[in-house]
Amino acid sequence: MSATGGRSRRDFGEFAVLIARLIADPVHLETRLDRATAALEREGMRVAVAQMLDFCSDVLEIGLPEGDAAALRAILDEHFTPADLLVSAREIAVPDLFVSDMDSTMIGQECIDELADFAGFKDRVAAITERAMQGELDFASALAERVGLLAGLSEETITTCLTERIRPMDGARTLVATLKAKGCRTVLVTGGFHHFADPVAEDIGFEQVVGNRLAVADGKLTGALAGAITDSSVKERVLREEAAKIGPDAISLAAGDGANDIPMLRAATWGLAYRAKPKARKAADGWIDRGDLTAVLELLGIPHEEWVSG
Repeated sequence: MSATGGRSRRDFGEFAVLIARLIADPVHLETRLDRATAALEREGMRVAVAQMLDFCSDVLEIGLPEGDAAALRAILDEHFTPADLLVSAREIAVPDLFVSDMDSTMIGQECIDELADFAGFKDRVAAITERAMQGELDFASALAERVGLLAGLSEETITTCLTERIRPMDGARTLVATLKAKGCRTVLVTGGFHHFADPVAEDIGFEQVVGNRLAVADGKLTGALAGAITDSSVKERVLREEAAKIGPDAISLAAGDGANDIPMLRAATWGLAYRAKPKARKAADGWIDRGDLTAVLELLGIPHEEWVSG
């Protein structure tokens, strides 16, 4: 493998159709690359170039003149797991738009599960959440069932929960601050609640928030939602509408972890699954399984010296 600096798709030759960037354990990296290359060739996919990026020295970039993106992801997954990966059919660059899920993506918790703990229903609610994120339950009905269990809980409990339980994922602030410094618009869209998402977005640095609203009466949760549900279709619509505002050539990046993020991940130029459930991971253009959220910056090819601390 040779280090040449930050080559683009054009540098691979005008017939390059697929680019993969990955970050994996450096031990025996060349041996694993040789095996992956052989496996790709057996599937009719020739590796034109494989090199470490000198501005992100732990990022291996692979260019192929032909091939299938899903097959490429599968073979690289087999030979390099655990790894952080992005496969693209276009030149990889800083996106114009970043849209992300919140729970278990930008923060390390599921807010409704933590809030349910104060009501004495955490195990029950967490089990429903897990099945919904795996895609085993209808999101809207699962959300309604969980919110119903919160009826009677004091609104002040949300503030306590937010202060004591909710923490950003490692690298979240740096990721968002750096993308914004590069001119990227940032939107947090969540199937969770504005009571949590608004302060989380302010803390991490997102410019816009879309989410659900918990209904409150006399200082207590009613067990219902106020307004329409933010579900998978809304997440996708937000991404498409925000990209359209930027222009027809807007490059979009989406991040999420659950089944309700899949339409958004697929609609984006690049969808990245962060420590994700299997269905979301399979639907994405790549994933972050090894590093923290700053791995996204490395995969995008943004040098460390240009990162902005959030």
